[in-house]
Amino acid sequence: MQAHSIVVVGAGAAGLWCAARAAELGARVLVLEKTPRTGTKVLASGGTRCNLTTTLGAEDAARLFGPEGARFLRPAFRALPPAAVRARFEALGVPTVEAPLEKVFPASQRAKDVRDALERWARAGGVEFRCSSAVRALAREADGWRLTLDEGRTLEATRLVLAPGGKSYPLTGTTGDGYAWLAGLGLPLVEPVPALVPLRSPAPWVRALAGISLQEVELRLLDGERRELGRRARPLVFTHAGVSGPGAMDLSEPVARAAARGAPPLTLALDLVPACPREELRARLLAAAGQPGGPLVTRVLASAFDLPRRLLEAVLAQAQLPAELCIQALDKAARHALIETLKGLPLPVDGTLGYEQAEVTGGGLALGALDPRTLRVNGCPELWAIGELVDLTGPIGGLNFQAAFATAELAARALVRT
Repeated sequence: MQAHSIVVVGAGAAGLWCAARAAELGARVLVLEKTPRTGTKVLASGGTRCNLTTTLGAEDAARLFGPEGARFLRPAFRALPPAAVRARFEALGVPTVEAPLEKVFPASQRAKDVRDALERWARAGGVEFRCSSAVRALAREADGWRLTLDEGRTLEATRLVLAPGGKSYPLTGTTGDGYAWLAGLGLPLVEPVPALVPLRSPAPWVRALAGISLQEVELRLLDGERRELGRRARPLVFTHAGVSGPGAMDLSEPVARAAARGAPPLTLALDLVPACPREELRARLLAAAGQPGGPLVTRVLASAFDLPRRLLEAVLAQAQLPAELCIQALDKAARHALIETLKGLPLPVDGTLGYEQAEVTGGGLALGALDPRTLRVNGCPELWAIGELVDLTGPIGGLNFQAAFATAELAARALVRT
């Protein structure tokens, strides 16, 4: 049986980058992909536009993965910062453009161009691809790894890179195969959950606001004891199921974990007027009450902050105030209730829309199982794990592609040095 020097399992963003870069550095690489084509999930990403990295610098980008993730990713982001990702794609014939919320897209707005560039780069270095080749099991051998494929076929690898992705978008082939392999090796796993996914709300009033979108809003995710689990200032969209948009989706992993353990609903506290401090808001309401004409509170707020009337009626209801309340009838207690609701509208969330609508998977191989300088698995000679299989989840905005490329870069360098 032929033993391959380097085998990469998975031809997604991380697997393609790792294979191409290792080949560029002189290695012979075989890539196994379970689907009939490479980069299936890349093609579907960003609404088929592929938000491939971020405009943020390396340190700022790493911080968005949380304290533990930031520490782990610093070597990778130093080796391949976001600017270097853009430069590489420019060199591969894919110029990039910036978009709001620190996003970077191919200038063509076509994810296919990103996938094609990665595959061309790999093939130019001599990478061999075997698509429709699903790995069913793997086992350690004295001098490497034995992989079992469909129909009992086997092959051997001296060095093995696991990049099969997670469980999000299962129709693209990411069905969580890698977790069973890791568990079989006795490696520590953080329970996978859907992440960057729309949220469900049990509250009828939330679902009744479907179609309303807010660009300027700050969200705080709170547990039952009002402890803050996360905070984001990003757009929000009300849906027939609950809420979506970058703000809600960025906070979805702790919601998914709470739902998985059967915890009570968490609360999203929405600051609907984040640019207006409480004292300024109070002063505006008092000033409006002193004007002649007696307008409704909803009209005053809609004029001052450009908020939809349906949303303002929901705010009044949650503040236990009548929808047709005149501004002059707003006494001190009612004014306080209104201000607190505008600055922290409590929206219950009890779950997510699952892996089918999740952009990434939270959880995976615990960071402590890896050397952050090489992505080599501790205690497993000649084994590397990269990309979404690892317990790294960043917010929307190209951060997860950036992490996939950067971890792949370190792995490729280490493979060639080994």
